[in-house]
Amino acid sequence: MSLAVVHSRALDGLRAPAVTVEVHLANGLPSFTLVGLAETEVKESRERVRAALQTSGLEFPANKRITVNLAPAELPKESGRFDLPIALGLLAASGQLDAARLADFEFAGELSLAGELRPVRGALAMALALRRDDSAAPRALVLPAESAAQAAQVGGRRVLAATHLLDVVRALLPGDAATALPAADAAAPAPAAPLPDLRDVKGQAAAKRALELAAVGGHSLLMVGPPGSGKSMLAQRFAGLLPPLTHEEALESAAVLGLAGAFAPLDWGRRVLRAPHHSASPAALVGGGSPPRPGEISLAHHGVLFLDELPEFARASLEALREPLETGRITISRAARQAEFPARFQLLAAMNPCPCGHLGSPLRACRCTPDVVARYQGRLSGPLLDRIDLQVDVPAVPPEALAAAPDGAPSAQVAARVASARERALQRQGMLNAALAGEALERHAALDAAGSAFLRNASARLGWSARSWHRVQRIARSIADLAGSDTIALPHLAEAIQYRRVLAVQ
Repeated sequence: MSLAVVHSRALDGLRAPAVTVEVHLANGLPSFTLVGLAETEVKESRERVRAALQTSGLEFPANKRITVNLAPAELPKESGRFDLPIALGLLAASGQLDAARLADFEFAGELSLAGELRPVRGALAMALALRRDDSAAPRALVLPAESAAQAAQVGGRRVLAATHLLDVVRALLPGDAATALPAADAAAPAPAAPLPDLRDVKGQAAAKRALELAAVGGHSLLMVGPPGSGKSMLAQRFAGLLPPLTHEEALESAAVLGLAGAFAPLDWGRRVLRAPHHSASPAALVGGGSPPRPGEISLAHHGVLFLDELPEFARASLEALREPLETGRITISRAARQAEFPARFQLLAAMNPCPCGHLGSPLRACRCTPDVVARYQGRLSGPLLDRIDLQVDVPAVPPEALAAAPDGAPSAQVAARVASARERALQRQGMLNAALAGEALERHAALDAAGSAFLRNASARLGWSARSWHRVQRIARSIADLAGSDTIALPHLAEAIQYRRVLAVQ
């Protein structure tokens, strides 16, 4: 009998908990049993490992009773990431490798039938978990070359790249026979592709102003206007107004995208714009499945989530956004387990004012009755609208404005103002204005007696909730930051109040 132990990691949200792969060989009827709550794709690794070992010229212990245990047993295991550690465990248990040398490494990789290593999802999450795991020995992480280039972005631990099973075997041989695996190099950031310019949008000065305020304070924004007025164009240019991601933010964003296989190295450091179709289910939007996978709100972490044709989304999908908008995370609960994903996204949404889209348009008459308009706008619940900071009209652009030259500031100029205002807020309070709450809100967005009386009167007349009151304070704080003011004045409050649009549902 012989036993070998190999270290790897599973995917469970962004935690990537450690997994111990134990391989036991014993005499008896030949068999290959894999235990430890393995999903179907993990169980299929038996055939991939058998073929990879044989085609690579290595010995597969076919005449032994093989038991592979993936511990801890209660943690679900999925994907083909355990192919490489299982293969190495078999080699060590059968005496072809020194089992003691495996203790210095963690392995993950899917094997082809020819022994080539294929990339796996979640490489960044694995590297982040290994860096955070202070209790673990300083192990090196061995990954397929493409996955290793992503994991190397994290830093803090050694990441080694391999392209074939034999490369790993040679590196684990004793003495002079060993051939060291190359250290993975972090992929160089690609030259940034030019983003669409805000100046391409003709007219819409009020909407551009609201877009700039949303970028300054991290506020959510709803644009209401007829078809073709420029709502989607404005949303597509919003990412160009935001400052670049910090290194830690880029790591978190790429790690979540990697869990869904949606990360591309060329997009490193860029704020992602996710724009799901309005037919998206609640699970697609907030996450779900078994095992749980991140949804669009998590894939937009540190980026922008754009929901076009907002009333056309299923009500259950929209209502599922309410808690993540407040907390910046989503917890997916199933009977057997829970998974938590980050969801600190910035919401941009667009909608028509009525089913025909021309309510209030000076260019075309609306054919919808008041009841039809109320039912259409009523698809958005009051609690959801209450959580959207800025609500702005995007009217139809008259022909003379379309024929004129572009107006307004280009994206680079607006982005410079946004960066300056954000820096002011971060130096003052250490967070964006949209995140202010409780005592921090009262201290950094304090109102004088005149401003408090003005806001109290507006709140009473418009029937606002306490949430709306606080959101107006945050918006006014962003307006003051953009103006370079340390205090909130009455003009700042007056402008902030106009962004609390009143729809028929409210």
